[in-house]
Amino acid sequence: MNSNSNADVIIVGTGVVGVLIAEQLLDAGISVLMLEAGPRVARSEIVENFRNLPLALKGDPSSCYPPRPWAPHPMPSSDKPEDQYLELTGPDKYAQTFIRYAGGSTWHWAGTCWRLTPDDMRLHSRYGVGRDWAFGYDELEPYYTRVEHKLGICGPSDPQLQWPPQRSQPYPMPALPFSPGEQRFTEVVKALGYRNIPTAQARNSGMPYDDRPACCANNNCVPVCPVGAKYDAATALGRLEAKGATILTDAVVYRVDTDARNQVEAVNYFDANKQTHRISGKIFVLACNGIETPKLLLMSANSRNTRGLANSSDQVGRNMMDHPQLTMTLTLSEPYWSGVGPVVNSGIMETSQGDFRSEHAGAYFRYNNFARNRFVTFGALKKGLVGRALDEEIRRMSGCTADIVLAHEVLPDPDNRLTLSSRKDWLGLPRPAIHYDVGDYTRRSAETYSLPIGKRIAEAMGAIDIKVSPKFAQSKHIMGGTIMGTDPANSVVDAECRAYDHQNLFLPGGGAMASTACGNSTISMAALGLKAADAIVRQMRKA
Repeated sequence: MNSNSNADVIIVGTGVVGVLIAEQLLDAGISVLMLEAGPRVARSEIVENFRNLPLALKGDPSSCYPPRPWAPHPMPSSDKPEDQYLELTGPDKYAQTFIRYAGGSTWHWAGTCWRLTPDDMRLHSRYGVGRDWAFGYDELEPYYTRVEHKLGICGPSDPQLQWPPQRSQPYPMPALPFSPGEQRFTEVVKALGYRNIPTAQARNSGMPYDDRPACCANNNCVPVCPVGAKYDAATALGRLEAKGATILTDAVVYRVDTDARNQVEAVNYFDANKQTHRISGKIFVLACNGIETPKLLLMSANSRNTRGLANSSDQVGRNMMDHPQLTMTLTLSEPYWSGVGPVVNSGIMETSQGDFRSEHAGAYFRYNNFARNRFVTFGALKKGLVGRALDEEIRRMSGCTADIVLAHEVLPDPDNRLTLSSRKDWLGLPRPAIHYDVGDYTRRSAETYSLPIGKRIAEAMGAIDIKVSPKFAQSKHIMGGTIMGTDPANSVVDAECRAYDHQNLFLPGGGAMASTACGNSTISMAALGLKAADAIVRQMRKA
């Protein structure tokens, strides 16, 4: 085993949470070493991968990020056994998409940044279901604001269009304009009594920000922004190195070691040649994502921590959550024309709030602004058309079809659990096994609330055909596996995302979230990262 130089703080993972923490620590004069399981690549390589994909794969956000043998990640469009990274069981499949590349999954996210509301953070005390956060919205709000300025988030200046309206500062950039389809959708739902409001999103609107150019309305945000107008954590890596960070890529951490005081003393990793290395430090941050972090904690079981690190509560890997979604694909009597601008640019959020949450989940409705041509081409081909007739049918269907997505909240359930599979990867490490059920709380919402609303919207849009996805799909918003709470008997981390069992181990990000609400989770994950970074700085200065 090789022993590498150490640092004050060791961060495992180079996604948005790890990057934000690293920069704050570096600015405070604290040395940082980061480890990333996957490779570091140039944007041009990913764009070229996307251009060369066959049409059938362009809708898969992972296909232009081929996994390295030592750093596998899910490849939904592949039928190769080695690409089936997650072992999934249960009534609903926890089928996630994430990548193990330097910069993490913000490479292929949509950039959507909905904040939680005050009520979202007190589900149990307000509605008698789920769990409350360890602190309230007022404590999280300043961190939301900091994230918005660090990432460069654009959003509306009108408080009536902001979600939620409780905010201390304006967005750093104005909202992006709606596509033709979104404009029509907004008018339709307004007549039904709903507001379709601009999405806050980590994308430069009309001007450069943080050395990134303005959005060019390319509509390839998923799987990659070709110009870097959308924030991704890879854009920050060079800046971190200029500030003194050491970044090790192709470094798969497989065990975290503790000392006689049960404090973390080192992490062990494999390089791409299966050689082992050990890194020591003073404080450790696992920011791998909501699947890889609990997996690593479970793999690190030792004689003192027989169920895995940070797991005296037996909650590591439990309470796995996401935003179960249903999609309504509509054939419309008149064209709406999706595809100008970002792929997600607006949504109806008011339907996520209300006293009904004591009985069933809330829901968030969005008009998917993905260009429709790649979705409808195969349907047009099946009609046997050729030449001009085929071209005209693709154009007609591109204009006259639309997807409306219904995203739901889900409650934390200890039985929704990640464990270690007996199946091993290329390095001989166990793959994640996840049992999952969205639960009756969410199913009741679909049956009695969200689908009835969705169908009224579809009819008002002039739908002549409505196809609803037969099962819930996952939104790839991984939450809950290292859940936060005020009681170490039923929680993994405290309000600072510090592990109850190890005072020098921090587990920030989606895994710590105690509730999901309905909107995308990244901004909340990032806010928790900055909150943890403040705690780490305070702890280092006391040492």
